[in-house]
Order: sequence, then structure tokens, then C-alpha cells
Amino acid sequence: MRVRYSWVLALFIAGCQLTQPQEEITDTNSIDETNHPQVAEEKIEPADLNGEKVVKKPVVTPQSQQDVWRRIGMQLSLPVPDNKRVNYYRNWYLKHPGHLAIVSQRAAPFLYLITEKIEQKGLPLELALLPIVESSFDAFAYSHGSAAGLWQFVPATGKMYGLKQNYWYDGRRDVDAATDAALEYLDNLAKRFDGDWGHAIAAYNSGGGRISSAIRKNRKAGKPIDFFSLDLPNETSGYVPKLLALADIVAHQDKYGIQIPAIPNQPSVELVDPKEQLDLAIAAGYAGISVKELQSLNPAYNKWSTAPEGPHQLLLPIDSIAKFNQQLDENRGKGLKTIRYKVQSGDTLSTLAVQYNTSSKVIRTANNLDNNEIRIGQYLLIPTSVKDDKAYILSAANRLAKKQSIARGQYKVYHQVENGESLWTIARDHKVSYESLAKWNGMSPRDTLRIGQKLVIWKKSSEGAIIRTVLYKVRNGDTISGIANKFRVKSHDIVKWNDLSHSKYLQPGQQLKLYVDITKVSV
Repeated sequence: MRVRYSWVLALFIAGCQLTQPQEEITDTNSIDETNHPQVAEEKIEPADLNGEKVVKKPVVTPQSQQDVWRRIGMQLSLPVPDNKRVNYYRNWYLKHPGHLAIVSQRAAPFLYLITEKIEQKGLPLELALLPIVESSFDAFAYSHGSAAGLWQFVPATGKMYGLKQNYWYDGRRDVDAATDAALEYLDNLAKRFDGDWGHAIAAYNSGGGRISSAIRKNRKAGKPIDFFSLDLPNETSGYVPKLLALADIVAHQDKYGIQIPAIPNQPSVELVDPKEQLDLAIAAGYAGISVKELQSLNPAYNKWSTAPEGPHQLLLPIDSIAKFNQQLDENRGKGLKTIRYKVQSGDTLSTLAVQYNTSSKVIRTANNLDNNEIRIGQYLLIPTSVKDDKAYILSAANRLAKKQSIARGQYKVYHQVENGESLWTIARDHKVSYESLAKWNGMSPRDTLRIGQKLVIWKKSSEGAIIRTVLYKVRNGDTISGIANKFRVKSHDIVKWNDLSHSKYLQPGQQLKLYVDITKVSV
């Protein structure tokens, strides 16, 4: 019996052991996802022939990540050399984590969309980081070389790749359209340089001709033709290393002890086309968001509405689209406010367009006019904004006003552009640099001026002058020349400071702004 009992006990113990899994099953819900990539859920397969349960190991994929930065980091493929310029920019970014935090905040609405487009085209994911190098992910960025938007297209290249640029709309700032254009341009450059992405990315910055010339020069001299061996302008020589340094940091955040603020790896915005011109305030109301949020997602629209003849498309938050579409259907054709205006003496289409913050072409279209001729007593329908211009906080005019208000000197002078003037001649007359003049007014030094354009000029007091702003109330009998003599200023300056070029007479009680040297006059 003792022998039989021992045999039964041994058999029982062996049976218990056979029912235990040989490998511990990981609880995927307990993974710290801030330091580890998200993984696909583990699956326990049916028992094998020995009765043991088999655990399928986690599958880690870029698309399964919770953070878009991690998704990008897993797919970066361009080699990062041990190069002093790459090292310099890597160190700079690591020492300025606040910059990457700002970049991540700006990129949040757009990075998933851009990443998806790059993956669909089968292009290097490093390109998703290019807007950091180009614009710090500022969709409103405008550079000294007349380049605009996240991808910093100059006007000519933008037009070449189908980005419209007019009074109402600048496609270079349209995140969806400009991303498509940039990726097409980069893909073309890569093909031109036989798949060498170092050359292609450099050419995006400097132009294909310059890179081709540098390659020919090195070949002729028997030198290597890789990017780091080429003789290129300083900006371009730092351009590719800056991108590679960023790529290295994004791919190895844990290694470098830096955490770029996460962006959810899911769509946050979607493109909709209402197929009609919409006042941005009305469109924002349809979507249940603020005008500022709508403009921040759609920085291509310069004015208070989408472009009259298109495009009308809008990027909207995903959770607002159902409401937007419902409101649009219920209010079809009511997306613009129109006023009935009786033409008065002295009116022209251009002055009415300025008065109502629209364009002559829009007024002509609304009234089926073949030309700009209008007559006194004629009634016009004029499309206009439903809110005051200040409500459209990110319009081109409001962004310019904000830039012009930043103090750059001790006193501010306004100058209204006249026929034949340029940034250089105006700067020379006011003894300031034309580069500074352009910067103060949100322009590139290469930009042309238009007659009537108002510029801000900041100056420092000199030769003991103390300049103060004086608000003068016009009295009976006052003339511009008389006021100029009284305050020792020039008549044409009073006209420019107060935009009086279209006024024939001063009105009693009218308030004028004067910039007066109080050392020369008793105020």
C-alpha cells in the first residue's frame, strides 16, 4: 500500500506541473507607456500538443504608438554621422528643451496629418521634421526671403506646385495643400539626385542648380560628392545637419534624457469642403469653435472669409465636423453677409472695397459688373464681414498691426507709400536700414511696395531732440500748414501720420496725432 500511495502521489504532482504555463504572461496594461513603446495586445494561443499554452510575443509597430513623435522616431532611416555640425545642433536642441516644447505645441494639430501623407508616399520620415528646421512649425512664418508657411515656399516655387496666392488666400500657408506640394517637390529632387536624400534636402533649401554645381565641382576636382564634402553656402551647410540632429533626438529621446511633449497618434483635424464662400466667423459658429481657433488651423486665409472663387476648404477639429455639416446644410447660401449700398459722389469700387474690407473683384462679381464704372445713385450689393475686423484676430491685417506695434525705438512715424518709392529710398530718407524697415512691417527686403501702403518707422531721438506724441483737437480756422508751423513739423508729415490724403478739409473737433520735438516748441 505504501508503494501504491507513493506512485499515486507522484502521478498527481506531475499532472499539476503539466497544467502550469512555462512562460510568464505579461500584463500589457501595466506597461509604463511614457518610457516604452506601445505594443499590440498579446494573444494566448490554444494549448500545444504537450498541453502547454503558448504566448504570442508583443508586436511593436510605429502605427501602434500612442505618440506621433515615437511613431516617427521608429521609422527614421537616414544615417546620422559623427560630424561637428550635427553635434553642434544636437547639443543646441538638448540645451533648449523649451524650444522643442513650443514646436510640439504648434505641431499638435498637424503632425499626424503630415506623417500619414509621408508614409503613404513611401518617403523618409525625416521629412516630417523639416517644418521644424524651416519654420519652427509656425504656419504663419514669413522669412527674409519672401518664404511663407510651415514649408517656407517662396512665391515662384509655390505657384509652380499649384499653390494659389492672392488677396484672399495664400496656399503656401495652407497646411494640407502646402504639405502635398512640399512632398512632391522633395520627391522630384530625390529623383533628380538619384535617390540621395542629403542632396535632395539640401536642394530644397538652396535650389537644385546650386547643389548640382557643387557636385560637378567636386567631381572635376576628384573629391567625394556626399553632402558633407560639398562647398555650399553656410545656411545650407547647416541645414541638413540640423535635420539629422533633430532626427537623432526624436529617435533616441530616452538616451538623451529629453522628452518631447507627446502628440496623440490619432487624427485631430479633417479637411472639409463647404463648396461655397464662408465668412470665417460664420464658419466658426457652424463648427462651435472660436474664430481664432479656426484661423489657426487655416492660416492660408488672409481676410475675413474663404476665397470667393475658391478654395473654400477648411481644416476642422474632428469632433466639430458633424455639427459643422449639419449647420451648413441648414444654412446653405447664408455664409456671407451682404449690404445694399447707394453710390455717392466720389465713390469708386476701390474705395468701397477698402471701406468694407473686401476687393473690387468681389463687388464686381456680386453685381455682375463688366468693369469698375459705377454711377451716383446706383445700388450695389457688397459682401462684408459679419463682425468687426478685430474679431478676426489672426487675419493678415491684424497680424501686421501687432507686428508694427512692437516698440523698436523711442518714437514711431507712419509713412504712406507714394508712387516711385521703395523700401530703400524710404529707409534712406529716414536714416534707417531697409532691412529693419522691412522687418518692422512684416515684409521681406525683396518685397515690392504698393501705393498707399502704410509703413511704420521707428527712430531714436538725436541731437537733443525729445519726441512726444501730441493729440491735437482741430479748432475753427485751423489749417494743416498752420498746425505744422505751430508745432515745427512738416505739413506732409501731418497728412501721412493721420491718413489725410483723401480729406479736403479739417473738421472742428477732429483729433490729429502729431510727433513733436518738445525741445523746439512749447506744448
